[in-house]
Amino acid sequence: MKKLRWIIGLLVLGCWSCQTTDDPTPNSQSDPVKEAIFSTMQEWYFWNQELPNQINTTDYSSNEELLDDIIFKPLDRFSYITTQDAFQNAFVGRNAGHGFGFAFNSEEKLFLTFVFEESPAGKDGWQRGWEIIEINDKPIAEYQTSSGGYDFQLGPPEPGISNTFTFRLPDGSTTSRTNSKAEYQSNSVLHQEVIEAGEKTVGYWVYQSFKATAGLSPTRSEEVEASMDFFTQEGIDELIIDLRYNGGGSVAVAEQILNYLIQPANSGRLMYTNKLNEDKTSFNDSENFSKLGSLNLNRLVFITSRGSASASELVINSLNPYMDVVLIGDNTFGKPVGSFPLSRYNRTLADNDVELVPITFATANAEGEAEYFEGFPADFEVGDSPQFPWGDPQDFRLAAALQFIQNGTISGRMRSTFFQPKWEMIDAFKGLQQEFPSY
Repeated sequence: MKKLRWIIGLLVLGCWSCQTTDDPTPNSQSDPVKEAIFSTMQEWYFWNQELPNQINTTDYSSNEELLDDIIFKPLDRFSYITTQDAFQNAFVGRNAGHGFGFAFNSEEKLFLTFVFEESPAGKDGWQRGWEIIEINDKPIAEYQTSSGGYDFQLGPPEPGISNTFTFRLPDGSTTSRTNSKAEYQSNSVLHQEVIEAGEKTVGYWVYQSFKATAGLSPTRSEEVEASMDFFTQEGIDELIIDLRYNGGGSVAVAEQILNYLIQPANSGRLMYTNKLNEDKTSFNDSENFSKLGSLNLNRLVFITSRGSASASELVINSLNPYMDVVLIGDNTFGKPVGSFPLSRYNRTLADNDVELVPITFATANAEGEAEYFEGFPADFEVGDSPQFPWGDPQDFRLAAALQFIQNGTISGRMRSTFFQPKWEMIDAFKGLQQEFPSY
């Protein structure tokens, strides 16, 4: 039996059989919450040997400032602090916001990339491929920062905050929409279809984040089940999995997907291993494949970008020893480490609703491949084209994936579309929002 239920990056865990502990009584000048953060980091942080020997809590104006100061900066871009409810809600898709993503094309025009169906934007009919030409009556160029990135000043993800967007639609007309943020349930599957490509029946699956369906045990996604049943019934020969905007999520759902994708002959073999710091080696663990469904594919084509992170990379890495895995698009983000929430192990954190989520473990596949902090390189570099709807044959990355499936390579024209965006949405967020990036 597994000792733990892991999350990569950010994961909902089953409860471990250990007691929540009190912290030593702090001196009169110290902050007990900050003391609790530091002592818990000393115990659980993956790079705990890189932490300072002691701190003065009065040096820090906030819990976040403390955490940012002590983490292992060369590698740790990921540790964060949130609340217990925010953490739990994120992993089952309970969001607050407008409910969309956006990205630049090669001409530095900004387009909607996805819209959650039940979000305020989704209910207002917004669609991928709409160009955003103004936000709150300011042209997009005015939001560029001195560093070359963008700060769109849309406010925190809280209900009631309104912003006005001016769009250029695919037919050339323009429309202005004022949209108020609200709570909504987000979908993970943005698009699915079957495409006939020569003699091949190809499934195309756009998967935005690894979110579980609330209330199910064991943890899993009903959306994933429905998609895999659909592709099985359609008798696909090949599968394109589009993770270009997928920042990660629940490892339990990643495992579910992996068990659908692995061939029956490899059921029971090693999926991945994980390890904790040197003080927690008794919690090191591994996961084996357990085949779900009847898909039996020898190759998978992934569409990736720098926005493909965490659990997305775990799926790719875990399949590499067993299948022909082809990446089309851009390099992935580079997050071979993960986290689980630590308030359950410290009473002070729990009582003050401080959810500490630092890096606590690293993963490796069956061949020991780990430490991919630079991301996985794309086999074929192809530019993003958010101006096209999902499934449009003009979409550069989808067209390249279909070319590869039919011909074993892609054309020079497709390769010539490649560009590296100066800004991607994942750059705009940290912590929990980086795992599930949307506005």
